[in-house]
Amino acid sequence: MMVSVQSKPVLVVGSLNMDLVATADRLPAVGETVFGKDFATFAGGKGANQAVAAGKLGAKVTMVGCIGQDAFAQQLLNSLAANSVNTALVRQVDISTGTALITVGASGANTIVVVPGANAHCNKQDVDKALSSFSQPGILLVQHEVPSITVEYAIKAAKAAGWTVILNPAPARQVPESTLALVDIITPNETEAAVLTGSKINSPDDAVVAGKRLLALGVKAVVVTLGGQGAMCITNQEIYHVPPIRVDAVDTTAAGDAYTGALAAALAEGQSLKAGLKFAAVAAGISVTRRGAQPALPWRQEVDELIGTQEECTK
Repeated sequence: MMVSVQSKPVLVVGSLNMDLVATADRLPAVGETVFGKDFATFAGGKGANQAVAAGKLGAKVTMVGCIGQDAFAQQLLNSLAANSVNTALVRQVDISTGTALITVGASGANTIVVVPGANAHCNKQDVDKALSSFSQPGILLVQHEVPSITVEYAIKAAKAAGWTVILNPAPARQVPESTLALVDIITPNETEAAVLTGSKINSPDDAVVAGKRLLALGVKAVVVTLGGQGAMCITNQEIYHVPPIRVDAVDTTAAGDAYTGALAAALAEGQSLKAGLKFAAVAAGISVTRRGAQPALPWRQEVDELIGTQEECTK
Protein backbone atom coordinates (compact mmCIF):
# COMPACT_ATOMS: atom_id res chain seq x y z
CA MET A 1 0.00 0.00 0.00
CA MET A 2 1.46 3.33 -1.01
CA VAL A 3 1.16 6.36 1.24
CA SER A 4 -1.43 8.89 0.15
CA VAL A 5 -0.23 12.38 -0.70
CA GLN A 6 -3.11 13.49 1.55
CA SER A 7 -1.58 11.85 4.61
CA LYS A 8 -1.46 13.82 7.84
CA PRO A 9 1.80 14.81 9.53
CA VAL A 10 3.13 12.83 12.48
CA LEU A 11 4.72 14.90 15.25
CA VAL A 12 6.76 13.02 17.84
CA VAL A 13 7.66 14.80 21.07
CA GLY A 14 10.07 12.60 22.96
CA SER A 15 13.48 11.26 23.79
CA LEU A 16 16.65 10.71 21.80
CA ASN A 17 19.13 8.28 23.38
CA MET A 18 22.22 6.40 22.44
CA ASP A 19 21.62 2.75 23.35
CA LEU A 20 24.62 0.88 24.76
CA VAL A 21 23.71 -2.77 24.31
CA ALA A 22 25.36 -5.84 25.85
CA THR A 23 24.16 -9.35 25.02
CA ALA A 24 24.56 -12.34 27.33
CA ASP A 25 23.31 -15.90 27.60
CA ARG A 26 21.01 -14.78 30.38
CA LEU A 27 20.15 -11.66 32.33
CA PRO A 28 21.99 -11.26 35.66
CA ALA A 29 20.16 -11.57 38.97
CA VAL A 30 20.43 -8.75 41.51
CA GLY A 31 24.04 -8.49 42.67
CA GLU A 32 25.26 -11.01 40.09
CA THR A 33 27.90 -10.54 37.38
CA VAL A 34 27.62 -12.48 34.14
CA PHE A 35 29.94 -12.46 31.14
CA GLY A 36 28.56 -10.82 28.04
CA LYS A 37 28.87 -12.10 24.48
CA ASP A 38 29.15 -8.82 22.58
CA PHE A 39 28.57 -5.06 22.77
CA ALA A 40 27.23 -2.48 20.32
CA THR A 41 25.84 1.06 20.21
CA PHE A 42 22.56 1.90 18.50
CA ALA A 43 20.60 5.10 18.01
CA GLY A 44 17.55 4.90 20.28
CA GLY A 45 15.22 6.62 22.73
CA LYS A 46 11.51 5.85 22.68
CA GLY A 47 10.64 9.11 20.97
CA ALA A 48 13.26 8.78 18.26
CA ASN A 49 12.52 5.07 17.81
CA GLN A 50 8.84 5.73 17.24
CA ALA A 51 9.66 8.58 14.86
CA VAL A 52 11.95 6.29 12.87
CA ALA A 53 9.36 3.50 12.92
CA ALA A 54 6.79 5.83 11.36
CA GLY A 55 9.30 7.41 8.97
CA LYS A 56 10.50 4.07 7.60
CA LEU A 57 6.89 3.15 6.96
CA GLY A 58 6.26 6.22 4.83
CA ALA A 59 4.82 8.79 7.24
CA LYS A 60 5.76 12.48 7.16
CA VAL A 61 7.45 12.66 10.55
CA THR A 62 8.91 15.55 12.53
CA MET A 63 10.90 14.92 15.72
CA VAL A 64 10.86 17.30 18.70
CA GLY A 65 13.37 16.77 21.49
CA CYS A 66 16.82 17.62 22.82
CA ILE A 67 20.35 16.30 22.32
CA GLY A 68 23.59 17.18 24.04
CA GLN A 69 27.01 18.50 23.16
CA ASP A 70 28.85 15.21 22.65
CA ALA A 71 29.77 12.62 20.05
CA PHE A 72 26.43 10.83 20.36
CA ALA A 73 24.40 13.89 19.32
CA GLN A 74 25.33 13.98 15.62
CA GLN A 75 25.01 10.22 15.36
CA LEU A 76 21.42 10.44 16.56
CA LEU A 77 20.59 13.25 14.12
CA ASN A 78 22.15 11.29 11.27
CA SER A 79 20.09 8.21 12.10
CA LEU A 80 16.84 10.19 12.13
CA ALA A 81 17.62 11.91 8.84
CA ALA A 82 18.61 8.63 7.20
CA ASN A 83 15.22 7.22 8.14
CA SER A 84 13.06 10.01 6.70
CA VAL A 85 12.55 11.99 9.93
CA ASN A 86 12.67 15.82 9.90
CA THR A 87 15.16 16.95 12.59
CA ALA A 88 14.76 20.74 12.23
CA LEU A 89 13.05 20.96 15.62
CA VAL A 90 15.57 18.89 17.59
CA ARG A 91 17.33 21.32 19.95
CA GLN A 92 20.92 21.03 21.20
CA VAL A 93 21.56 21.83 24.87
CA ASP A 94 24.68 22.08 27.02
CA ILE A 95 24.45 18.69 28.74
CA SER A 96 25.15 15.08 27.80
CA THR A 97 22.94 13.29 25.31
CA GLY A 98 20.53 10.76 26.80
CA THR A 99 21.77 7.19 27.06
CA ALA A 100 20.19 3.80 27.69
CA LEU A 101 22.12 0.86 29.14
CA ILE A 102 20.53 -2.32 27.78
CA THR A 103 21.25 -5.97 28.53
CA VAL A 104 19.69 -8.56 26.22
CA GLY A 105 19.43 -12.25 27.16
CA ALA A 106 19.45 -15.23 24.80
CA SER A 107 15.63 -15.41 24.82
CA GLY A 108 15.31 -11.81 23.64
CA ALA A 109 14.20 -10.48 27.04
CA ASN A 110 15.96 -7.32 28.19
CA THR A 111 16.65 -4.95 31.08
CA ILE A 112 17.06 -1.22 30.47
CA VAL A 113 18.44 1.67 32.54
CA VAL A 114 17.81 5.10 30.99
CA VAL A 115 19.90 8.19 31.83
CA PRO A 116 17.78 11.13 30.55
CA GLY A 117 20.52 13.75 30.05
CA ALA A 118 19.41 16.31 27.47
CA ASN A 119 15.94 14.77 27.28
CA ALA A 120 15.11 16.42 30.60
CA HIS A 121 15.34 19.82 28.86
CA CYS A 122 12.54 19.25 26.32
CA ASN A 123 9.98 21.91 27.29
CA LYS A 124 6.75 23.73 26.51
CA GLN A 125 8.49 26.18 24.20
CA ASP A 126 9.68 23.27 22.05
CA VAL A 127 6.09 22.07 21.79
CA ASP A 128 4.70 25.52 20.92
CA LYS A 129 7.32 26.05 18.23
CA ALA A 130 6.52 22.68 16.71
CA LEU A 131 2.74 23.02 16.68
CA SER A 132 2.93 26.51 15.18
CA SER A 133 4.99 25.18 12.26
CA PHE A 134 2.16 23.05 10.84
CA SER A 135 -0.66 24.29 8.62
CA GLN A 136 -2.88 21.30 9.41
CA PRO A 137 -3.29 19.03 12.44
CA GLY A 138 -2.09 15.45 12.33
CA ILE A 139 -1.04 12.73 14.76
CA LEU A 140 0.80 13.66 17.96
CA LEU A 141 2.85 10.83 19.47
CA VAL A 142 4.25 11.17 23.01
CA GLN A 143 5.90 8.89 25.59
CA HIS A 144 7.33 9.19 29.11
CA GLU A 145 11.06 9.75 28.55
CA VAL A 146 10.79 13.56 28.64
CA PRO A 147 9.44 15.58 31.60
CA SER A 148 5.83 14.84 32.53
CA ILE A 149 4.97 18.55 32.46
CA THR A 150 6.08 18.68 28.81
CA VAL A 151 4.11 15.58 27.87
CA GLU A 152 0.96 16.85 29.55
CA TYR A 153 1.33 20.25 27.93
CA ALA A 154 1.90 18.72 24.49
CA ILE A 155 -1.26 16.63 24.81
CA LYS A 156 -3.35 19.61 25.92
CA ALA A 157 -1.97 21.99 23.29
CA ALA A 158 -2.19 19.50 20.43
CA LYS A 159 -5.71 18.44 21.33
CA ALA A 160 -6.82 22.09 21.40
CA ALA A 161 -5.35 22.49 17.91
CA GLY A 162 -7.27 19.52 16.51
CA TRP A 163 -4.56 16.85 16.59
CA THR A 164 -5.18 13.16 17.25
CA VAL A 165 -3.22 12.23 20.39
CA ILE A 166 -1.48 8.88 20.90
CA LEU A 167 0.16 8.32 24.29
CA ASN A 168 2.59 5.47 24.73
CA PRO A 169 2.87 5.60 28.55
CA ALA A 170 6.36 4.17 28.80
CA PRO A 171 8.20 3.97 31.09
CA ALA A 172 5.33 3.42 33.50
CA ARG A 173 4.17 6.36 35.60
CA GLN A 174 0.91 7.87 36.77
CA VAL A 175 -0.94 10.23 34.41
CA PRO A 176 -3.42 12.86 35.66
CA GLU A 177 -7.06 12.06 34.88
CA SER A 178 -7.42 15.46 33.23
CA THR A 179 -4.67 14.48 30.78
CA LEU A 180 -6.04 10.99 30.11
CA ALA A 181 -9.36 12.57 29.18
CA LEU A 182 -7.64 14.27 26.22
CA VAL A 183 -5.96 11.11 24.88
CA ASP A 184 -7.42 9.49 21.76
CA ILE A 185 -5.36 6.28 21.87
CA ILE A 186 -3.20 4.94 24.70
CA THR A 187 -0.84 1.99 24.14
CA PRO A 188 0.38 0.58 27.47
CA ASN A 189 1.96 -2.82 27.98
CA GLU A 190 0.91 -5.01 30.92
CA THR A 191 3.15 -3.20 33.43
CA GLU A 192 2.13 0.27 32.30
CA ALA A 193 -1.56 -0.59 32.28
CA ALA A 194 -1.23 -1.89 35.84
CA VAL A 195 0.41 1.35 37.02
CA LEU A 196 -2.26 3.47 35.31
CA THR A 197 -5.23 1.52 36.68
CA GLY A 198 -4.05 -0.35 39.76
CA SER A 199 -5.11 -3.63 38.14
CA LYS A 200 -2.72 -6.56 37.66
CA ILE A 201 -2.56 -7.74 34.06
CA ASN A 202 -2.05 -11.50 33.81
CA SER A 203 -4.35 -12.28 30.89
CA PRO A 204 -6.26 -10.71 27.99
CA ASP A 205 -9.33 -10.57 30.24
CA ASP A 206 -7.36 -8.52 32.78
CA ALA A 207 -6.34 -6.19 29.96
CA VAL A 208 -10.00 -5.63 29.11
CA VAL A 209 -10.79 -4.73 32.71
CA ALA A 210 -7.93 -2.23 32.79
CA GLY A 211 -8.95 -0.86 29.42
CA LYS A 212 -12.51 -0.22 30.59
CA ARG A 213 -11.15 1.72 33.58
CA LEU A 214 -9.17 3.94 31.24
CA LEU A 215 -12.21 4.45 29.01
CA ALA A 216 -14.13 5.58 32.05
CA LEU A 217 -11.48 8.27 32.57
CA GLY A 218 -12.06 9.62 29.07
CA VAL A 219 -9.52 7.81 26.86
CA LYS A 220 -11.14 7.08 23.49
CA ALA A 221 -9.31 3.81 22.70
CA VAL A 222 -7.05 1.58 24.77
CA VAL A 223 -4.57 -0.83 23.19
CA VAL A 224 -2.91 -3.06 25.80
CA THR A 225 0.07 -4.84 24.28
CA LEU A 226 0.68 -8.33 25.67
CA GLY A 227 3.97 -9.39 24.11
CA GLY A 228 3.65 -12.85 22.59
CA GLN A 229 -0.11 -12.81 23.18
CA GLY A 230 -0.64 -9.89 20.84
CA ALA A 231 -2.80 -6.98 22.00
CA MET A 232 -6.30 -6.20 23.22
CA CYS A 233 -8.12 -3.16 21.84
CA ILE A 234 -10.87 -1.72 24.02
CA THR A 235 -13.16 1.07 22.87
CA ASN A 236 -16.70 2.09 23.81
CA GLN A 237 -17.91 0.48 20.58
CA GLU A 238 -16.05 -2.85 20.56
CA ILE A 239 -13.43 -5.07 22.17
CA TYR A 240 -11.19 -7.31 20.10
CA HIS A 241 -7.92 -9.23 20.13
CA VAL A 242 -5.10 -8.32 17.73
CA PRO A 243 -3.01 -11.47 17.25
CA PRO A 244 0.78 -11.29 16.97
CA ILE A 245 2.69 -12.69 14.03
CA ARG A 246 4.74 -15.78 14.83
CA VAL A 247 8.49 -15.16 14.67
CA ASP A 248 11.70 -16.25 16.40
CA ALA A 249 12.50 -13.30 18.66
CA VAL A 250 16.14 -12.35 19.22
CA ASP A 251 15.70 -8.86 20.78
CA THR A 252 12.44 -7.27 21.98
CA THR A 253 14.02 -3.85 22.68
CA ALA A 254 12.17 -1.98 19.93
CA ALA A 255 8.94 -4.00 19.78
CA GLY A 256 6.73 -1.49 21.58
CA ASP A 257 8.18 1.43 19.66
CA ALA A 258 7.71 -0.37 16.35
CA TYR A 259 4.10 -1.07 17.27
CA THR A 260 3.18 2.46 18.31
CA GLY A 261 5.13 4.16 15.51
CA ALA A 262 3.51 1.90 12.92
CA LEU A 263 0.07 2.61 14.34
CA ALA A 264 0.70 6.36 14.03
CA ALA A 265 1.85 5.93 10.43
CA ALA A 266 -1.22 3.88 9.55
CA LEU A 267 -3.65 6.36 11.09
CA ALA A 268 -1.87 9.28 9.41
CA GLU A 269 -2.58 7.81 6.00
CA GLY A 270 -6.21 7.15 6.80
CA GLN A 271 -6.31 3.52 7.89
CA SER A 272 -8.93 2.52 10.47
CA LEU A 273 -7.82 1.70 14.01
CA LYS A 274 -8.42 -2.01 13.47
CA ALA A 275 -6.45 -2.08 10.22
CA GLY A 276 -3.73 0.05 11.78
CA LEU A 277 -3.32 -2.39 14.67
CA LYS A 278 -2.91 -5.32 12.29
CA PHE A 279 -0.32 -3.30 10.40
CA ALA A 280 1.44 -2.47 13.69
CA ALA A 281 1.52 -6.12 14.75
CA VAL A 282 3.40 -7.04 11.58
CA ALA A 283 5.90 -4.19 12.01
CA ALA A 284 6.55 -5.16 15.64
CA GLY A 285 6.91 -8.81 14.69
CA ILE A 286 9.60 -8.03 12.14
CA SER A 287 11.46 -5.77 14.60
CA VAL A 288 12.02 -8.49 17.23
CA THR A 289 13.85 -10.69 14.72
CA ARG A 290 16.75 -8.20 14.67
CA ARG A 291 19.07 -6.67 17.25
CA GLY A 292 19.08 -3.04 18.30
CA ALA A 293 16.40 -0.39 18.21
CA GLN A 294 16.27 1.78 15.08
CA PRO A 295 18.19 -0.68 12.86
CA ALA A 296 15.61 -3.34 13.74
CA LEU A 297 12.62 -1.28 12.61
CA PRO A 298 11.23 -2.43 9.25
CA TRP A 299 10.81 -0.50 6.02
CA ARG A 300 7.39 -0.20 4.39
CA GLN A 301 8.13 -2.71 1.64
CA GLU A 302 9.01 -5.38 4.21
CA VAL A 303 5.74 -4.89 6.10
CA ASP A 304 3.62 -4.82 2.94
CA GLU A 305 5.31 -7.97 1.63
CA LEU A 306 4.69 -9.88 4.85
CA ILE A 307 1.08 -8.73 4.98
CA GLY A 308 0.68 -9.92 1.40
CA THR A 309 2.18 -13.29 2.27
CA GLN A 310 -0.19 -13.68 5.23
CA GLU A 311 -3.19 -12.81 3.09
CA GLU A 312 -2.16 -15.39 0.50
CA CYS A 313 -1.85 -18.03 3.21
CA THR A 314 -5.39 -17.37 4.44
CA LYS A 315 -7.00 -17.75 1.01
